[in-house]
Amino acid sequence: MLEVRGIETFYGNIPALREISIDVPGESVVAIIGANGAGKTTLLKTIAGVLLPRSGTVSFLGEEITGLPSHKIVRRGVALVPEGRAILSRMTVRENLEMGAFTRRDAKKALQDMDRVMERFPVLKARAGQLGGSLSGGEQQMLAIARALMSAPKLLLLDEPTLGLAPLVVADIFAIIREINAAGTTILLVEQNVKQALKVSSYTYVLETGKIALSGPSNDLLQEPRIKASYLGQ
Repeated sequence: MLEVRGIETFYGNIPALREISIDVPGESVVAIIGANGAGKTTLLKTIAGVLLPRSGTVSFLGEEITGLPSHKIVRRGVALVPEGRAILSRMTVRENLEMGAFTRRDAKKALQDMDRVMERFPVLKARAGQLGGSLSGGEQQMLAIARALMSAPKLLLLDEPTLGLAPLVVADIFAIIREINAAGTTILLVEQNVKQALKVSSYTYVLETGKIALSGPSNDLLQEPRIKASYLGQ
């Protein structure tokens, strides 16, 4: 579904990504792990069109999308849930969800999807009229995911969805990730909870200082000595 080839992204003259190539098969969950500053968020932003690469290509469903503005990439079926949630705190839950569908032209189907999203996230349905900023951290993360789902994505980019959340909420978020994937949405997941990321995904890439240092089936990487020592504390 997604092919990234030789991507190099810079901040000014400082390279953040160097010759990054990854594949994300349709209906899979692929994880990207690595230390802070490794380039994980930069990679998702480059795929989503928030950042422009200096070289390399990004292709989605066989069509090159490198350099397209973000809203056109969303229309093609790619949605980003950013690190830090970035909800619209002075708008209600329902208004946040409506904004998630702003690129859509199928108003009737969008309303049906609103009902489905509300059923999938009962806490959001109960708080539909509340301001986004009044929600707890876990509820805001659910809202950020639900808002992205309102664009009807084929590929969902999740950037640190469990960052700063309590353990019980973390378990809820990973359950939601599994449910979304089981319903047919492909997921590219950036996550610092490495053990859970490896368990929920089928394939994992390890980024170190802007380069892919290691990759392979997630079950294999759970047993990899370097992963155990660096990320799992074993």
